Amino acid sequence: MRRQPLPADICGSGHAAPHNQHFREENVTRLKLTTATALGALVLSLGLAAPAAAQDFEWPRLLVIGTPGTSSGSFASTNGWGPVLQQETGTTVRIVPEDSEPQRYSRLTDRKDIAISSVSAAEMRFQAQGIGGYAGSKPVAQRILWHHNDTPWGYVVAGDSDLQSIEDIKTQGARVTQGVFSPPMVTAVSKALPDFLGMSEDEVAEKITFVPASSYAENCRSVVEGKSDVAYCAPISSVLSEMEGAPGSIRWLSLDPDNSEGWDGYLEHRPMLIPTEITLGVSTAQGVGGVTSNFLYAVPADADTDFAYNMAKWLHESHDAYADTHPLAKRMSLELFRGYLDRTPLPVHEGTVKYLREIGEWTDADDQWNDAAIEKMDAWLSARQEAMAEARDQGVEIQFENQEFLDILNKHTEGLEGFRSRL
Repeated sequence: MRRQPLPADICGSGHAAPHNQHFREENVTRLKLTTATALGALVLSLGLAAPAAAQDFEWPRLLVIGTPGTSSGSFASTNGWGPVLQQETGTTVRIVPEDSEPQRYSRLTDRKDIAISSVSAAEMRFQAQGIGGYAGSKPVAQRILWHHNDTPWGYVVAGDSDLQSIEDIKTQGARVTQGVFSPPMVTAVSKALPDFLGMSEDEVAEKITFVPASSYAENCRSVVEGKSDVAYCAPISSVLSEMEGAPGSIRWLSLDPDNSEGWDGYLEHRPMLIPTEITLGVSTAQGVGGVTSNFLYAVPADADTDFAYNMAKWLHESHDAYADTHPLAKRMSLELFRGYLDRTPLPVHEGTVKYLREIGEWTDADDQWNDAAIEKMDAWLSARQEAMAEARDQGVEIQFENQEFLDILNKHTEGLEGFRSRL
């Protein structure tokens, strides 16, 4: 890659006095000082007095970024900004679709044949805490490099619904669609929503009738088809545009962002969601209180600091150059990343921290929660490593479906606080 010329390359070495034997020594000295002064002024005028990390950084010859499969927005949006990075820096960018989340995690942290992974915050929690299929995987610390995208979710009703607020579900009762095709969606309506409303199990049994739906489209359409009163949907979905344009249209029941007690209950069941004001998707959802599921670009904790610093710097400074390459690329702005940092429980890479601090977007208060997040991740990884060591000593197979191993794992991780969004 061709590097930016250094000041000496632009202006000469500073030793430009002609080799004339008739020059007296004091004139030579005066000329050298004058040239040096002029050079310093030019460096300052060109903005080159700051550390030259970005100019001097040698980008890797090949940069491999792993994403979910080819049909995902993560894959498409990364393919939007990747060529811009390649054009501006000279590094060869390769986007690798990897549908298997555990495989992409292993390729990032163990095999190391990808340098950056696009991953949901919820998945990072599973990876750090060894939940489900990650129970037997190699525990490796990860860090946030940058914010990738966010998907807003909310509770939708028909335009002529008698329900005017989310609290009406508790007082009046309602039929609530339960998307049985997705365990997280089931949890969102059957556990998280009632806890947000402060409903007891008896109140849920009395006031809420759960209506099963076998697909996402069926789940959302149920409220305009009269099969249900409330559905949990993402306002960016095409089916919501269809519903909004139908006779009667739709409305959204807002989740009060100031209901701290309600959010404590909600996040017990969906801990990595972020309370938010919806700004993306159909017009009826704009300004409504909902939740956001965030995707991040993650790197191993031991990723090179200069690499992370320069990636963060490029993703910020070149955002205008790639923002229009895909709708989700607009969600990679510094403003949205900064907002996410006020809520995330996951640690940020030191290279990204260095850049954010340099531009005034990182504070001492950020250091406190980030240090706590690092400590929490280290505690989980240490406990899991101890569990694996004990299992090996006892000849127990380290496998997520082996209950004997899971019992050992649970013993070592018992009492550890899990990751959840910060309110």
